Amino acid sequence: MKRQQGLSWFMDFSFSFLVRKVLFRLDERLQLIIVAALVGLGGGYASVVLNLGLQHGGHYLMPLRSHWYATFFPAIGAALSIFFLHSIVRDIGGHGVPEVSYSISRRGGLLRFRSSFSRLVSCLLTIASGGSAGPEAPVVISGASIGSNIANFFYLKDRQRTVIVGCGAAAAIAAIFNAPATGIAFALEAILGEWTPINVVPIAIASIVGTEVSRGLQGNQIPFQHHSFYISNVNLLACLGLAILTAVSSVVFMRLLRLVSAKSGRVIRSFWLRAAIGGLFVGVIGLVLPDALGEGYEYVRSIIEDRYASGILLAGISILAKILATSLTIGSGGSGGIFAPCLVIGSFTGLFYQRALMAAFPQVVWGGEGYFGLLGMAGVMSSVLQAPMTGIFLIIEITGGYDVLVSVVLVSVLSATLSHFFEPHSIYHAELIERGELLRPRTDARVLSELSVGELLEKDCHVVHPEMLLREFARIVETSHRNYFPVEDERDGRFLGMIHLDDIRPYLFDQGLYDSVLVEEIMNRQVVSVSPEDELPDILRKFDETRSWSLPVVQNGRFLGLISKATLLDHYRKELMAQEAE
Repeated sequence: MKRQQGLSWFMDFSFSFLVRKVLFRLDERLQLIIVAALVGLGGGYASVVLNLGLQHGGHYLMPLRSHWYATFFPAIGAALSIFFLHSIVRDIGGHGVPEVSYSISRRGGLLRFRSSFSRLVSCLLTIASGGSAGPEAPVVISGASIGSNIANFFYLKDRQRTVIVGCGAAAAIAAIFNAPATGIAFALEAILGEWTPINVVPIAIASIVGTEVSRGLQGNQIPFQHHSFYISNVNLLACLGLAILTAVSSVVFMRLLRLVSAKSGRVIRSFWLRAAIGGLFVGVIGLVLPDALGEGYEYVRSIIEDRYASGILLAGISILAKILATSLTIGSGGSGGIFAPCLVIGSFTGLFYQRALMAAFPQVVWGGEGYFGLLGMAGVMSSVLQAPMTGIFLIIEITGGYDVLVSVVLVSVLSATLSHFFEPHSIYHAELIERGELLRPRTDARVLSELSVGELLEKDCHVVHPEMLLREFARIVETSHRNYFPVEDERDGRFLGMIHLDDIRPYLFDQGLYDSVLVEEIMNRQVVSVSPEDELPDILRKFDETRSWSLPVVQNGRFLGLISKATLLDHYRKELMAQEAE
């Protein structure tokens, strides 16, 4: 038995070794395309599994939603979701996409394997129980994690791994919406942040494969069908007002989500209790307005198909209810994404605007509620993500609304531009940027992140002591090529300060002081120092603030060496050239 197990292990190892060896012999672009296709399969299956799970979960719980105790479903689901994440698989909560962006910015695309399934389970518990969130972000981190671990299996470089992580995200989004172009735009615009040929081709392959997996298992269906629209110049002009309204809805949504997240984290320390209380509030909202619960796609569908019967007042209240319910669900720690809530908020915003236009100008022939609902979806999505291309492709693909392309582009671009004045960063990136953890490609911060203080450390320094006479110090200066001299305590090696030649030249030319002046009398004790853990952008800022060309690197009171501005900039130039060559 042991012999058979050993033989099986050897055959598996030999096969994986052979696969890697063959892959390494291929052109890099072909390598990425092959790996991207594999990742597309994984991302597609992850999306299908979550989608089917949500359908079955909603089917079983739907008959119970009319009972009074259904109010507690979102609380129970959110608490179970957080308990599963934190206590069983020991993962973190939230909507996940910032974690993918952080891994690309700071960790070369490294993601835990458990993230490939943990968010799917937690998302299923949150949404099926009535939590106001979408399945998109959890499936994005699942696809990205699958991509990261497949890239590790093939021993890909960090730069290649980040592309494959983008492939996983693209495949997941493409599969969940049956929208390959949206998957490509989302990965390039929101995840990787750059459109380069080496990124576009593998991401496109992964997106197409993920979509085909979804179509093969669930059918080739457009999620939201719509009737033909009558679009006049007046309706195009009305798009300007709708862009303003969707921008306002987006800003309110982003700020309320951030407020709930910050306040609930400070007030309630327990993860599961915080999620349960947030879910309980969502359940109470759902008692009055069922529109605010779950994904809400059925209400989007009724608006797009001109079947929503309620009036303008309920449409306006539904906007606020969905914003509040989503903020409570995700802000309190529930697992889920914001794509679906954005579509619901946008569709109700468009419906509210269309009915307001009809009430104000009844003599004008306006586009149907489906037309404005569709445009509202595009406006809110583009604004919240600060990714207008993603918003445009998503709405066109999930509705088949190519006849409203001009209107969609107009609302998406204007809404994203207007909201940018108040919320300059997407909901995914705002927190990362605030913490200085988002490094976009080809930026100074990203180039410098590839370097470390250890690489730049200069150790060929002459260390002097405070009791040393000026005569002895002058002899050291004669043989040194440096202008900076660290001063250390001779007894315990503690760093005390620095001497810069420009500050002591008068002493050096007066030999009458050689035997009467000590180093401690001419040293500078108020020295700005850096540590090995400091970020290079911060160090560069210190160079500018102090107008210095060299700074001491000190750790635990010990002098480690010097870091010079010239060396830093030289390595920066070399790293920039290396990245451009790639």
